[in-house]
Amino acid sequence: MSDNQIIEVRDADGLEVKYGLPPEVRFCRSCVISNQRPSSVVEFRNRPGDRKPTIEFDEEGVCSACRYARIKETIDWAERERELIELCDRHRSRDGSYDCIVPGSGGKDSAFTAHILKYKYGMNPLTVTWSPHVYTEIGWQNFRAWIDSGLDNYLYTPNGRLHRLLTRLAFENLVHPFQPFIIGQKLVGPRMSVLYDIPLVFYGENQAEYGNNIEDNDRPTMDMSFFYNSRVDIRDLHLGGVPATELIERHGVDRRDLNPYLPLDGERLEQTGTQVHYLGYYLRWDPQECFYYAAEHTGFRTNPERTEGSYSKYSSIDDRIDPLHYYTTFIKFGIGRATYDAAQEIRNGKITREEGVALVKRFDAEFPKKYFREILDYMGITEERFWEVIDSARSPHLWKKENGEWKLRHAVWHEAHNP
Repeated sequence: MSDNQIIEVRDADGLEVKYGLPPEVRFCRSCVISNQRPSSVVEFRNRPGDRKPTIEFDEEGVCSACRYARIKETIDWAERERELIELCDRHRSRDGSYDCIVPGSGGKDSAFTAHILKYKYGMNPLTVTWSPHVYTEIGWQNFRAWIDSGLDNYLYTPNGRLHRLLTRLAFENLVHPFQPFIIGQKLVGPRMSVLYDIPLVFYGENQAEYGNNIEDNDRPTMDMSFFYNSRVDIRDLHLGGVPATELIERHGVDRRDLNPYLPLDGERLEQTGTQVHYLGYYLRWDPQECFYYAAEHTGFRTNPERTEGSYSKYSSIDDRIDPLHYYTTFIKFGIGRATYDAAQEIRNGKITREEGVALVKRFDAEFPKKYFREILDYMGITEERFWEVIDSARSPHLWKKENGEWKLRHAVWHEAHNP
């Protein structure tokens, strides 16, 4: 079988199922997420069709993210904080040098992480930022406010020409324009750890909180094999759904320019002793509480208007391509931005499931028009090409066309009677 060949799967009605998704669509009985949710982990071997759903449902029809929300109620958070203090005591610098790395953009989560580590736990973090594709006005203001709150920062901005190319290819081949950004964002912390010989790296929450392998929440550290280049050779490395060799030979990419996107040298990571810890393992993670903290301590400000595709004003607001990214997840998986936001807030007890269903019905399908033209220009594609890619990405088991209009076959409000 060739690298790009995808095994055809059909649901019970004989409809094609794309992306390795489950043929039967199910919605969590506790929140509003469906079993079509894909993995948030980006692999270096990503080819078209490679992403897999990871969220699981138990015998009661409750998703793994909701199950973990219940588990969080039983965790001894005082003991977890003592573990954090012990970790900080082992790494805290005595000479004023940096003692940990905190990757982030100055959004609510990274603002909370870096500020509380410095001003409550006495650490001296170096914050590092993988630049957004195109800053929003509020995103740049929050980034500056983050630094002005008393933090040092290293802003890493990748080669603009290459990043635009990879973003376009990721959109056309994977319908995932955020993939190059996510890879860079994931790598920048450990990369700076090696560069500055600072072993301790802190991210905010573990994505397992939202549905990835629930057992990953039982450990405070990230699996470092994600970062190693010993597992991936340049000959089978894929970026934007394209082999790296093709980027070099067909698209004229200089091998040296790929370095920011390549897995790191495992030996150098081991020499540095790099470990990536989740602050959310040690401190009870609540995105809304992170927002309140960031607003009070770092000057974080919300968007003056509601985020397209959702009802919130404070989540993922620093990059003009963000709304398009969430729109593509809606097209591919039937899960838009409002679904992600509502599911999270239901689990944290901020809203009820009934309220979440209503919010999803109202906002999930909203088209992100505010920055649409600008992002088309950024990727260098026409509107006609955009819709060609979008419509070809719809999985027949999720979508149908009636009277010239695309509609979801399955929606959470159709099953809102579920307890």
